[in-house]
Formats: sequence, C-alpha cells, structure tokens
Amino acid sequence: MSKIIAILQSNYIPWKGYFDLINSVDEFIIYDDVQYTLDDWRNRNKIKTKQGVQWITIPVSKKGRLRMKISEVKVADVRWARKHWQTLSNAYARASHFREYADLFMEVYLHRASKLEYLSEINFLFITEINRLLDIRTRIRPSSEFDLGEGKTRRLLNICKQTGASAYLSGPAAKDYLDEDIFHQEGISIEWMNYDNYPVYKQIHQPFEHGVTILDLIFNEGPESKKYLKSLVDFRYCKILT
Repeated sequence: MSKIIAILQSNYIPWKGYFDLINSVDEFIIYDDVQYTLDDWRNRNKIKTKQGVQWITIPVSKKGRLRMKISEVKVADVRWARKHWQTLSNAYARASHFREYADLFMEVYLHRASKLEYLSEINFLFITEINRLLDIRTRIRPSSEFDLGEGKTRRLLNICKQTGASAYLSGPAAKDYLDEDIFHQEGISIEWMNYDNYPVYKQIHQPFEHGVTILDLIFNEGPESKKYLKSLVDFRYCKILT
C-alpha cells in the first residue's frame, strides 16, 4: 500500500498552502527538532488591515534561542494572546464570517493558547484546531517520536523510512538542498508541492494578498474556505510529480 508523508517545521497560524500540504498526505510530521530561526514563520504571520499587510508576532525568550530547537523555545510575554486576538478582531470585525468564528478563536486564544509555555505547543494547537475546522483528517505527529540521525537530507529520509512512506511530498524551497538520490536508493519517491494558481477570494482589505494567515480566508469565506484550497477540491492540482 502506498503512503505519502510531508515534514514541515511548525508555523504560527500558517497560510493556506501549509494546510493544502497537510491535506495532500497520509501523515504529517511537525519538524521541531531543528534549530529555531529568527525572523521566520515559526512565531509570526501576516494579516490584512486597512493600512495594508501587518505582521503579528509571538514574543519569545531571547536567552539562548539561537542555540535552541524550535521545541525548546518559550514565550516571553503571556499577554501576547490577548493582544493578538484584539488585533485580529480589529482587522476582521467587518469580514463576512468573523462573527461566525469569533467565539471559537477567542476561546483558543484567551483560554488555551495563553496558558501554553512553549511556542511549538501554541503552533500545534492552532494547526490542529484549523484542521478540524476545515475537516482535514491527516494524522499529525511530532518529529520527537523518531530517531532522526545526522545530516539534513538523511534526517528527513529516516522519518520517511520509520513511517513506512513510499513517497515524500516536499515544499519547493527544499530543491536547493535535498539529495533526491538517497531517497530513490531507498525506494522512496519525491514529489514537489505546487503553490501556484490559487484562486482569489474576497478580502475586505485590498489589494489582494495570497501570503497571509489562513485566518484571513476563514474570516472572509467561512464554510466556503475549502473551495480555495486546491487539495480539498482536486488533489491532482496540488503537486508536481518528479
């Protein structure tokens, strides 16, 4: 039986392409046993406002963070959750479906995420809640469950082997470093996610921007959000086969 997996570092309230990739595989591994990187998607994302695109960022402890794994990074200010929810409320209060989901996300922010100490736990909470909302049922596991070994490509390969994967779906950025030959030697094919040609939806703040948190799509399109994720419409359009 064929099995396809994907492996990505955890992101904070990721964009729609992240969830497309999750829905395109049988199993998704959150890869948080790697070094935390500054000015990246781990602890921040973009929203749309009247003033344009704006970053919202979870403050993390600066002490030792450049030597820490993502899973070891702690939140620096517990007030972040209330601030983020207020910012989202201000930005999307007039979106067509904001009221429909306000209670859900207010509860996640103020009563659940605000009590978590580690960044990776916060990201996992939002990813799983958004998956549930979109009816994405892919199994999710942390990379800590695996014997990773050494080497950038070898670590990914080891996860694939331990999950029994026959194929690995990767983001296109990995083409710069991934050694495809060692995957093929193990009988594991590599497929590349295609993030092109997403349909435009109604954003309350123009001009249109694809690269924002998926909450923008949910608040604007509500139950119709699935129509704007290619994997939830037709899996054939979400990847380019090698």
